[in-house]
Amino acid sequence: MERSGSASRALFPKGPSFTIDDFSNKDFIVRDFVDDLAESSVSHNRRSGPAQQPFDPKPLIRTFENALQGLGNLSEELQAKESDLLSQVRRAEIQHDQTLDTLGSKLDQSIDQFEALDLTLNNPNENERGSRGEAGGNIAVQIGEKLEELDRKRRRALDANFLIQCWLQVSETGELTSLQDIQRQGGSENKVRCAVIAHQLMRISQRLDPVSWGHTNGIRNGAINGDDDAERRHNTREILEKFCETLEQDLLKQFNNSYRKQNFDDMRECAKVLHDFNGGASVIAVFVNQHQFFIDRDQLITDEVTMDGETWDQLADPDSEPPGVEPSLQSLVDEVKIIMQEESFIIKRAFPYYETVLIKFIQRIFQQSIQQRLEMVLEKADTISSLAFLRSLHASRSYIGALVEDLKTHGLTEHPEPCSPQISQTLDQQMEELFVPYIVGNSYIEREKRSLEELFNSLLFKYNIYHSRRKKAPTGFMASLAQQTNQLMASAKDAYLERLESSDLTATQKAMMLRVAGVQETDKNKNEIEVSESEGVLSTATAKRMLTWLAESVRRTLELGSQSETPKDVAILLNLLLMNMGQVYVETALEAALEKATSQENVRTEPDLSYLPSVRPAVTIGSMMNRFINTVLIRLAESNTTVRRSMEAQAKMGIEGIEKKAGSIMKSTVDVIVNWVSKSLAQQKKLDFLPKDELSIIESLQTPTCTATSVFLSKAARLIAQAVDGRNLEVFGSELALEVQRLLFEHFKKFKVNATGGLMVTKDIAKYVATLKEWPLSKDVEAAVELLTEIGYLFIIGPEALRERSRNLAAAAGGTGGAAAAANRGRLRKADFKAFIQSRDDARTVGVQSVLSSL
Repeated sequence: MERSGSASRALFPKGPSFTIDDFSNKDFIVRDFVDDLAESSVSHNRRSGPAQQPFDPKPLIRTFENALQGLGNLSEELQAKESDLLSQVRRAEIQHDQTLDTLGSKLDQSIDQFEALDLTLNNPNENERGSRGEAGGNIAVQIGEKLEELDRKRRRALDANFLIQCWLQVSETGELTSLQDIQRQGGSENKVRCAVIAHQLMRISQRLDPVSWGHTNGIRNGAINGDDDAERRHNTREILEKFCETLEQDLLKQFNNSYRKQNFDDMRECAKVLHDFNGGASVIAVFVNQHQFFIDRDQLITDEVTMDGETWDQLADPDSEPPGVEPSLQSLVDEVKIIMQEESFIIKRAFPYYETVLIKFIQRIFQQSIQQRLEMVLEKADTISSLAFLRSLHASRSYIGALVEDLKTHGLTEHPEPCSPQISQTLDQQMEELFVPYIVGNSYIEREKRSLEELFNSLLFKYNIYHSRRKKAPTGFMASLAQQTNQLMASAKDAYLERLESSDLTATQKAMMLRVAGVQETDKNKNEIEVSESEGVLSTATAKRMLTWLAESVRRTLELGSQSETPKDVAILLNLLLMNMGQVYVETALEAALEKATSQENVRTEPDLSYLPSVRPAVTIGSMMNRFINTVLIRLAESNTTVRRSMEAQAKMGIEGIEKKAGSIMKSTVDVIVNWVSKSLAQQKKLDFLPKDELSIIESLQTPTCTATSVFLSKAARLIAQAVDGRNLEVFGSELALEVQRLLFEHFKKFKVNATGGLMVTKDIAKYVATLKEWPLSKDVEAAVELLTEIGYLFIIGPEALRERSRNLAAAAGGTGGAAAAANRGRLRKADFKAFIQSRDDARTVGVQSVLSSL
């Protein structure tokens, strides 16, 4: 059977076809390509099903042969194109090198020509010239220079011709028509030319017309040319001066008009012309004198100082804070600051020589406006009080000084940069000149000294009166010791009264001095006023007031005085402090206490220790003084070694004087207490420790002598605690306790004691020990006081206990020397132990005698 639709089958099956694109693709992989060919070459037999036919490579071989042939053709074509491109590149490189060589030679040629031309222009007279062009350039330069010189000569000739023409006009006709024509043309150059020619005409007039200038130069021309010539001669000096004055006034008028219109360029031109005309003095004077600030201030200069009465009182009150600068002066200084900053901008734009104008402006402001107002303020303050004057001077100096520093920082014409050195120097100079009349020499520090003396004398007036009336020791060492202090105190009191009655004392200052002193105006005789005891007592509040006043004075001195004179000034203030606070105030109170303490040493009644509380404020005030001196005054004198050492020695002497007097008081107090305790113990009755009634012993606590002595010691302890504290109190209490312990130690050796009396001794000793322990004691002294308790036990224990104590005593007391040394160790000596045992009424018994014999 035939198969419908079947096609004839070729002998050799045709293989797959490929193009160049299949191999040039970037995804072409040989292994994948071969695998694809192998798979596509396998055909399936329709009859045998899945059975495979043998592989036929021939179609593939023909395909590879065709592809290989195509690749060969492509390789030849690419090689031909590459050779062509390489040859083109070589030709382009050769042409580029030739172009570079040509341009380089042309550049070198241009540089050589430029250097040759430059040498020719800079060396026109050089003998060797490289080329004709260089010679031509040199000739051109020479021609230009000659033309400039000829032009200058021509202008000079024209100026000389015009000058001669003007001179002939003024000398023959008395007119300056040509010069006036130039003036009418306007313009800065024409005005400058008019000014220059006018000056030249003035010099010509001085030489050729001496008659107009009031002197002759040889024989007058009129004597030769005849009287007619002399009559026709004009006074050239007057004509020229009149013209110059007119020209100057016109320029000044134009300057003022430009100033009102704020036309700074025209102002600058006018200022420049006037500077060439007469140095600029007239335009500077017009600008400064006609400034609206000075016109307004001249109208207000007669105004009164605006501070009210309450503020003046505060200014004169030493205990009040200074209110600051006077309002009208403050307002002026604030306005000056604004005006200076604004006008400096105008001055710099309107004047070529702006620093000179600014200096004149500064001088006018300081020397006229500020100085006049400052004088009015200080004159008013001086009529109030010396302190008001000093405070006003200090506040004014500080406020004006702040103005000067602000102006320096602002820069004025150099804003925003700081001022130039010349302007800064001018500001400092004007500042110094304002206050020189008030601080020159020693005038300022003398004012400060007088003011402080018035305040100190006022504050201590009642204090001095009290101590001047105090009953003093009539003769003896203490009277001679206090003589200098008494003289200073009397001098301070007399100085206060004399100043109070002075005719030049103002009402405000007098009221202040009376208020500080606590005296009424109605008191007729101030020296006879009543004073209380409290007004003669030291007070740290009073000392603080004095130091506050002095600190304010030191601050003013430091800011107002000269830096080189500061050490000497603070030395004066130190002397004032040591004299008033140290000697008149503190040492007077200490001397009074010392006199009272000395007078109490041998009294028959119980001594009055009420003087002790005055020691503590004295020591406190001395410490305050010492700290203020070392922290403030001496540090300010470090620049002058000689003055500083003198101040240190002076301060040391003053503080040591206070400390020595305080120490003398405490030493004398020990003697007073010990003497009185000794007298009190001497009042002990011999039968006090030999009682017969045991019931009375049990009911009574201590003997009357013990009670009185303990009460006195307790009272003394309270007063001593008010006098000293801390370590000083411990030292003083320990020393006094040792003295009392020594008295009690010897006291109980003097009395016979029975068994019942031993209880009384024990009670007395317990009271004494409790009283002494109320004071702060050192450990050694406390052990010595505790030893008194052991003494009490010796009177009440039996022989066996005494023997035991004697064994301990012998073991502990071997090699000891002195009762004090043994007491400090809390042990008794054999002699003391034996003395106390022998005071027992049973000392002759066998048991006690055996104890004594064993010692």
